[in-house]
Amino acid sequence: MELVVFVLASAMMLVGALGVVTRSNPVHAALSLVLTLFGVAVHFVALEAYFLAAVQIIVYAGAIVVLFLFVIMLLGVDKAENLGTEPLIAQRWLAGVAGLGLLGLLVVAVSRGADALITRAEGLDTAANGATGDANIQQLARSVFGDYVVAFELTSVLLVVAVVGTVLLARRRAGVEA
Repeated sequence: MELVVFVLASAMMLVGALGVVTRSNPVHAALSLVLTLFGVAVHFVALEAYFLAAVQIIVYAGAIVVLFLFVIMLLGVDKAENLGTEPLIAQRWLAGVAGLGLLGLLVVAVSRGADALITRAEGLDTAANGATGDANIQQLARSVFGDYVVAFELTSVLLVVAVVGTVLLARRRAGVEA
C-alpha cells in the first residue's frame, strides 16, 4: 500500500511540476503548483509527519499560491504592455542599488547575529526541559530557530524572488499573444 501511495503522489508531483514549467497561462501554472504542493503533502502524511503536511497545505498550497495568484491578477494578464518604455527613467538603477543594499544588510545581520542565534537556541532547550511538551515540537523549534535559521530566512528571500519572478513572467510584451 505504501508503494502505491508513493507512486501516485510522485506522479501527481511530476505532472504538477511539468504543468508549472509548460503552461503559458500564469494562472494555470499556479494551479499546477498547487497540485505539486499537494503531492508533497501526501508524502509528508505517508511519512507520518502530519504537522509538516498541514503546514505544506495551509502555508504553501494556500497562502503562497494565493499570493502568486493575487500578484498575477493584480498585473492584469489579459493586458499587453510595451516593456521597451519605462515609466521611471532610473528605476533599474535604483532597484539594483536597493537590492545590493538589502543583500549587504542581510550579510551583516547574519555575520553579527550568529552568536545571538546560538544563544536563542539554547534558551529554547532550557525552556523545553522545564516543560512537559512534545519532543517533536521541541526538536522542530530547535532546528528552525537554531541550526537552520539562516536557511529559514533564505527561504523567505527565495519567496520574495519568486513573487518578483511571477511579476516579470506575467508581463507580456506588446503585440505578443499567449
